[in-house]
Amino acid sequence: MRTYPDSVRFLYSLGNEMRTAKLGLERMEVLLAELGHPERACRFVHVAGTNGKGSVCAMLESALREAGHRTGLYISPHLVEPVERIQIGGRPVSEAQFTRAFNHVHAAAEDLLRQEALEAHPSYFETLTAMAFLLFRELGVEMVVLETGLGGRLDATNVVQPELAVITPIDFDHERYLGNSIESIAREKAGILKPGVPAVFARQRPEALRVLEERASELAIPAAHTSSWRLDSLEVHRDGHRSLIQGRSGCLHLECPLAGEHQVENALTAVAALELLGVPVEAIERGISRTRWPGRLERVATAPEIILDGAHNPAGVRALAAYIRRFYAGRPVWIVYGAMRDKSLDEIAGLLAPLAERIILTSPNSHRALRAELLGAFFDHPAAEVAPSVEAALERAAAAPPEAAVFLTGSLLLVGEARKLLLPAYSR
Repeated sequence: MRTYPDSVRFLYSLGNEMRTAKLGLERMEVLLAELGHPERACRFVHVAGTNGKGSVCAMLESALREAGHRTGLYISPHLVEPVERIQIGGRPVSEAQFTRAFNHVHAAAEDLLRQEALEAHPSYFETLTAMAFLLFRELGVEMVVLETGLGGRLDATNVVQPELAVITPIDFDHERYLGNSIESIAREKAGILKPGVPAVFARQRPEALRVLEERASELAIPAAHTSSWRLDSLEVHRDGHRSLIQGRSGCLHLECPLAGEHQVENALTAVAALELLGVPVEAIERGISRTRWPGRLERVATAPEIILDGAHNPAGVRALAAYIRRFYAGRPVWIVYGAMRDKSLDEIAGLLAPLAERIILTSPNSHRALRAELLGAFFDHPAAEVAPSVEAALERAAAAPPEAAVFLTGSLLLVGEARKLLLPAYSR
């Protein structure tokens, strides 16, 4: 039987979850049948989208927990350790629980391989998803908030029959897998919609909304739109926002601790979903006010301020740029940036470079990361420099003046590395 470090090493040996993604549900269906269908043991809220799905999932889980449910949360990617992806009652599962689930799933996969019922071991993401279902069943979880990994239609999570489907804003990302148009990406996200399952749609680009509405109509399912929830007042501040929302169940006073104006739409999406699930107003308000979502506009130091934000695609960077312009105009802004090779770097650099007094380009510790020296071709900036590692980048960022704000952004791998170095005691 493998230990926790053994199980993590084996998962990583299956290959990067993006590069080795196996889109399709056949392997998951065979594996879950062998495991006794743990995905049928809980109630699910299934969440897809390009941006905001993690924040929405965190808000949903927090409010459901406040309403008295024993909750599960499945998210990706992790920041520091894989256990973060599978949470019970707002906390990551233990290393022992993670290892036990891995050994169970791995043994089942090996049996299926011997029987030639599978052509290859389930992928990294498939294995983790099966592990999550096992642990949710074993630990008596009642309600699970389940985030898709990639797309929706052929994502390994799409084996569940949820109580509600939620689709957050759709934008460009992972075009290699999902298509090069908003319509094609939306069709993949709409794949989580199922007959008899109501849906919530966040505000969308018109071309994405058409695809979602057409699919909902084909399935004859009710779809609620966040635009139906009236925002009577809004105060956006540096560390979150306050709002007054007129919902189906009355007036909600929200105090959202997640920073960035984009979180207003995410909170509206969570409210719409929670009201449809019958969660009381008081639990919604408490749950959203207590939401934690590390690594997303997370302030981890002062004088200078250091803010971590995993803005890894153009839509996320646009939100980050809007935040900097709104709350840090007139202050020195330093940006530490590192990215994977598959990102739209021309657009991202064009958004970030004009905001920065100084840019430090670096590489997360991943074979998928673009070498820091190659990033310089995209960032045309007079004060851009290269640091060979995230640790070296942090050392250089320590020279920022006390009044400055240092934003570490790009890949969530970079954010996770930085968070572990800056907050070793709180890295999960």
